[in-house]
Amino acid sequence: MTVVATPTSVSRRSRGRAVAVSVAVDASLGSRHPRATLAVVASGTLLMIMAFTLPLATIVPTAASLDASTAARTWILSSMSIGLAAALLTAGAVADDLGRRRTFVVGLVVLALGGLVCAVVSDPTTFVLARVVQGVGGAAVTAASLGILAHAFAPGPARVAATGAWGASLGAGIAVGPVVAGLCDVWVSWRLAYAVLAVAAFVTVVGALRYLDESRAPVRRRLDRWGGLLIAGGLSCLLAGLVESREPGRGLLSGGLFVASAALLVGFVVAERRGRAPMLDLALLRHRPFVAATTAAFATGMGVIALFSFMAIFLDTGFGIGALGAGILLLSWSATSVVSSLLARRLPSGWSGRSLLAAGLLGVAAGQALLTGVGPDTSWWRFVPALLLAGVASGVLNAALGREAVASVPVGREAMGSGANNTARYVGSAIGVTVVSVIVDAHGSTQQDLYDGWNVAALVTAAFSLAGAVVVIACRPRRSQ
Repeated sequence: MTVVATPTSVSRRSRGRAVAVSVAVDASLGSRHPRATLAVVASGTLLMIMAFTLPLATIVPTAASLDASTAARTWILSSMSIGLAAALLTAGAVADDLGRRRTFVVGLVVLALGGLVCAVVSDPTTFVLARVVQGVGGAAVTAASLGILAHAFAPGPARVAATGAWGASLGAGIAVGPVVAGLCDVWVSWRLAYAVLAVAAFVTVVGALRYLDESRAPVRRRLDRWGGLLIAGGLSCLLAGLVESREPGRGLLSGGLFVASAALLVGFVVAERRGRAPMLDLALLRHRPFVAATTAAFATGMGVIALFSFMAIFLDTGFGIGALGAGILLLSWSATSVVSSLLARRLPSGWSGRSLLAAGLLGVAAGQALLTGVGPDTSWWRFVPALLLAGVASGVLNAALGREAVASVPVGREAMGSGANNTARYVGSAIGVTVVSVIVDAHGSTQQDLYDGWNVAALVTAAFSLAGAVVVIACRPRRSQ
């Protein structure tokens, strides 16, 4: 494999070693089956997001069937996020060094097995553990997916189109998941949705083995075991602490988890600074395109994903349209984002990735702000214009995030870049969902309290999106970058 550095490639110093942080071109880029590669990768990404959304639409029957307490319901909704956030960065590093196709396939198998357990389990503890396992599998799929596309499609229009399709698969998963879950619950049982997911994942494994080419980083590095353990432990404690903080009387436990998280994450930073082959080179934190992409992903999680993760429950409780009705209404956001992601490649080529990230965040902030002013006399049709606006902006944002996640890291580390970007997204969503839950719960338990809490939560999450846009705009690259 030959790596050719372009005249614009940059080298920076971190503790005495040169670190490439900008553009390089892998001369062996390309795939024997580019269309099939894109279809398989997009399908795997769709299934991962679909798995993430399944409990959002069926939490009431799921909790009743599993005899889950209020605290267990919170864990049912949050457990996959823990597996995702804990494993994404490590999965990206492993994919770059050991093989992206191999990591993608293993991730799909783990996702499917976790789904099968969810389909048959009878107690909430096992269900939660299976969801964490699904999160780990989903992390491998997500991190490897962009690395596979970066190898299959050279920088330029082809890669822009491919990352746009990848972004569309995110929206498609969000669109399909709640509807499939709602239909399965109406026709047979909520359990059927997890079985359908598992079968689809195994079918995608067959496609991956047939059509995907194996690819690795040009230079293989030693696995950063300590870094992987520390980041996984730190983020797991952080997200577990956020989940426990929503429950009354759990202050001591959540506080202990936050302290443990801080200690482990500090240990991760120390390990990455001192390690000879860190999975995340901290010099990237001084590289403005990487900071912009990571900030945009974090703001996406804290803003639009956090609010819309709660929206299905809000629509069901506040307007009585049922889980299936809420899923169908949310199609005006998620389906629009699919179309927008696919059309993002037609935007002027002179628009930088940073400009698209900022525009996407500003658009979703406007859409979230339009979701305020809700009261007992509000018709659910009032949400449609705001959801359409947020959908257009989300599509642009998802396409740009996929593109910038791989463009802002050194050549050969694309899966790591994807892992870092998506880690920021899911940590942001975990924090954002906690903020939304605390805001809504703090307003009380009456129907009017629910509306008031929603209005405040929509404004707060819109502010998160707006703040992310401001930071992205401020990350104007230096001339050397």
